[in-house]
Amino acid sequence: MLASRARQRPGWPHRDNRPMRVFRGLEGAAAMHGGGVGAQGAAAGCAVTIGNFDGVHRGHQAMLALLNSEARHRGVPSCVLTFEPHPRDYFARLAGQPALAPARIATLRDKLSELQRCGVQQAVVLRFDARLAALSPDDFIHQVLLRSLRARYVLVGDDFRFGARRAGDYAMLDAAGDAHGFDVARMLSYEVHGLRVSSSAVREALAAGDMPRAAALLGRPYAISGHVVHGRKLGRTLGFRTLNLRFGHAKPAAMGIFVVEVHGLGSRPLPGVASLGVRPTVEDAGRVLLETHCLDWPAGLPPEGAYGKLVSVRLLHKLHDERKYASLDELQAAIGQDTADAQAWFAARR
Repeated sequence: MLASRARQRPGWPHRDNRPMRVFRGLEGAAAMHGGGVGAQGAAAGCAVTIGNFDGVHRGHQAMLALLNSEARHRGVPSCVLTFEPHPRDYFARLAGQPALAPARIATLRDKLSELQRCGVQQAVVLRFDARLAALSPDDFIHQVLLRSLRARYVLVGDDFRFGARRAGDYAMLDAAGDAHGFDVARMLSYEVHGLRVSSSAVREALAAGDMPRAAALLGRPYAISGHVVHGRKLGRTLGFRTLNLRFGHAKPAAMGIFVVEVHGLGSRPLPGVASLGVRPTVEDAGRVLLETHCLDWPAGLPPEGAYGKLVSVRLLHKLHDERKYASLDELQAAIGQDTADAQAWFAARR
């Protein structure tokens, strides 16, 4: 049996005011229906879909709508089984070729937030490691789908493969469903204006700085959320105080300087300009940080009042790629120009 920890994360707000339950590991998954260690409930199985769901784009949203419908029809919770890290991240590290890893659209926090917004009732996060990678398709069906999830309905995409060496396919899953009494369905690609919606297409749009196309594929503006953390306080020294959010992946799908909106600090969104990247002028650690300078500040919130708050930053328009400047004076002048360009962008849309 695949070793795992039975751990349940705090509930995420659900659209019917019930929390989405988030579990880590297979024993945590078993706890959903009263099995395994530390039982948390009594649901008799679930309707489940499986995938990375990076970005939770419009194709994912259509799949989740179908999943929720089928779950209601069967009287069981809807469930998403997803992986962290991304399987391609794991295999890229294993091969010693990190460049092969896909750029990351969303953090785990943002993925879970979008899943709950789509009405998903339960999410199981499996750590993708050597043990999971070595699991045969048959063992995946028996240990994950049957023993841990007690799946009664399984929905997959048209390119779904599973198990070691991606040996499992839809036909194998369908045959297992017939043998073990769970329904299996496959959803074809979702298209917008004749173009297939996929995480790869979202990554391409973000890499190109085409934020309107990314928003069209996602069904919403691209955003990154997180708690505001302390930084080096360099921004205030340069005259541009910033809100700092960590992006926990070394290869974000979007990088550069952006016109943004900040949500979560007041009753209305705050216009701003932000840098998403590794800050080549001031350090070479390779850490990815989202630094946002707000053009307005909410009345009644002190300058230090944002630390620790959970905010969401919407990236609306890309100004330019990240640049390395020869001095802090050059960096200061460049931030001033970016701020003026952001103000002009907002003024043109009033």
